[in-house]
Amino acid sequence: MSDTTTAVAGTIEHLDPHTLTIETNVRPSAPITPAFVQSIRENGVLTPVLGHLDDQGIVTVRAGQRRVFAAREAGLATIPVYLVDTEDVTAERIVQQMVENDQREALTDGDRAAAFQQLAFEGLTVTAIARRTGTKPKEVKTALAVVENEVAASAIHEHQLTLDQAAVLIEFDVDDELRADLIRVATTDPAQFAHAAQRARDEKARAKAKADTEGDLVGRGYLILDSDPGYYDTTYTRISELLTADDQRVTVENIENLGGRAAHVRVYADGDANVTYFVQNAKAAGFHSYGGTQSKSGQMTDEEKAERRTLIANNKAWGSAEIVRREWLTTLLSRKTLPKDAAIAIAKGLTIHRQAISSATRDGNDLAHRLLGMEPSGHFENDKLTALIEQTPAKAQHVALAVVLGACESVTSKQTWRYPTSTDADYFTLLASWGYSLSDVEQIVSVNKTTEADGDLASLGAQPGAVD
Repeated sequence: MSDTTTAVAGTIEHLDPHTLTIETNVRPSAPITPAFVQSIRENGVLTPVLGHLDDQGIVTVRAGQRRVFAAREAGLATIPVYLVDTEDVTAERIVQQMVENDQREALTDGDRAAAFQQLAFEGLTVTAIARRTGTKPKEVKTALAVVENEVAASAIHEHQLTLDQAAVLIEFDVDDELRADLIRVATTDPAQFAHAAQRARDEKARAKAKADTEGDLVGRGYLILDSDPGYYDTTYTRISELLTADDQRVTVENIENLGGRAAHVRVYADGDANVTYFVQNAKAAGFHSYGGTQSKSGQMTDEEKAERRTLIANNKAWGSAEIVRREWLTTLLSRKTLPKDAAIAIAKGLTIHRQAISSATRDGNDLAHRLLGMEPSGHFENDKLTALIEQTPAKAQHVALAVVLGACESVTSKQTWRYPTSTDADYFTLLASWGYSLSDVEQIVSVNKTTEADGDLASLGAQPGAVD
């Protein structure tokens, strides 16, 4: 190493990389790839690292730790170091390290989150951190929430999750199994992460609705049944099959004070809790059977049960996917530049999807408004979409596309995956071509193309009856 005690601040010195001290860095580790080491071995360090000299003549590297480590591994005798005289202001150092990008890999989201935490420890506010690092305040807040959560902070580094993915884990802090599944999706099939996260949110909401409803029933003295006894059970009788002594339908009020009353709670895809009420000894309670009860023709076969489970699971998945899809469409329409074939999509919407367009336009196309971040126009209001075009003519194509997308969305439902039509397939294939990641249940639609006649029928709403 050359005599560092004679080095002048603000000059470049060629120093032995083994003698340099590495300053605490915003990056917790410095991954060195073989290709990077080979590049340094063959070409040397082309861009000087940034260092400063202390009173004892020790040179500390502030930015460029990967170059130093690679130079050591490559066996270089010296590397260029730009020496500056600087006060050791921690916050300033962290910011410099974050924005320094020469001959280095970009910071991971985990690195950035850790750096934001360090800046917060130094007393910088969220606004100050965002301004100094060129980051949106919302991202800074999310990052700080992630690093303050033990599981999320560990996952973002260990599994190289994105900041948004790690933030989702915070929502499920008490469910280790669910978090593990989300991490698996994030690392093996990241395009499906948004769908997996929304399904988890919806399942959590359904579980809460079920627990809250059951808690209320227990408080009222009901026995909670884990499964529906069915029409073939002789222990419990559902009150929908019973009449009172004066031949009136038995209601919940009729059994509220009876012993042996029970209930089974289901939560369907829409998130609403549905309660079925039972009594244990209907005759002793003064009730008798209602003549119009469902025929007890036999229990469901295993195949029928499997089909029912698939139906319920896919209906739930469809509801979750709808939330993700419409959020994605809202983001798409908020962009300054639309997809290159947006005009073609609009033209196809006015032709292939004409029935949906007609119905949605007649009803005010609420979804078009919402996809543009607007409240729907009231019946006695001027059309807000027209006003938007008049105020911002450059948004005319955005409005036209929103009208088409809103109309197409308005004719989708849980029936769409069960009875996909050619118009449905056309719509979902278009979204996929624009970068939307179809969920598994939406992929059923995109690969099942039927006839155009069926498509027109679907747009008119003439699909088979709905099933929860």
